[in-house]
Amino acid sequence: MSVSDAAEVLLKGWPTPASKTRLAAIAACLAVIRGEKPPRVARQAFIVAAKDARILLGEQI
Repeated sequence: MSVSDAAEVLLKGWPTPASKTRLAAIAACLAVIRGEKPPRVARQAFIVAAKDARILLGEQI
C-alpha cells in the first residue's frame, strides 16, 4: 500500500470519521506526499488510527 492509497482509505472508507487518530494519519500522509516527512511517519500514523478504529487485521501491515 502506498501513502496515496492510505490517504484514500482514510478519506473515503474510514469507519470513525471524527477520530483524532484518523485526522492525524491524514495529516501525516499529506506531509509525506508533500515531501516534508519520511514514509514511515504515515505508516505509523495509519497503524495507530487502524488500531483506534479496531480495524487492524494484524501486524502484517
